[in-house]
Amino acid sequence: MGVIRGEICHEAPVEAPASVVWESYRGLELSRLVNELMPHLVGTVEVVEGDGSAGTIVKLVFPPGTPGIGYLKEVFRIMDDEKRVKESDTLEGGFLHLGFDHYTIRVEVIDNDAQPRHCIIRSTIKYELENDSKAHLLSQLSIQPLITIAHVVGDYIVNNHNNK
Repeated sequence: MGVIRGEICHEAPVEAPASVVWESYRGLELSRLVNELMPHLVGTVEVVEGDGSAGTIVKLVFPPGTPGIGYLKEVFRIMDDEKRVKESDTLEGGFLHLGFDHYTIRVEVIDNDAQPRHCIIRSTIKYELENDSKAHLLSQLSIQPLITIAHVVGDYIVNNHNNK
């Protein structure tokens, strides 16, 4: 019985500078924006411990009607302002409750060299199943919540930053 590892990635273009978009993703700012702009789509975020730097633990409570256990707790493993990378590992709930052995979310805000003052939000899910008998769980993976977040936050930034 083998281990299954993989990743799913999505890139969302944003018509705003990477530095501005990163300010909305870094630390706890993304949690605030999720709570303000999309609690009905993604859920609500509570800070369990920390200030938004690496080691911070947050709990995401999914909206009513979401299949599964209804929440996940994750820890920020990487918060790199220079590279504009944020990475978190699920500690409990979410896809771990469904049977995944490891579940990581990585977000990178990348300059778009082809279009100055534009950037790309690259969202990646990395997962692991310790046993290939769990392969049926792969059909439950979805990057859609991260796509929704990228588009809603991107639109929010464009509508608020570009009008200043």
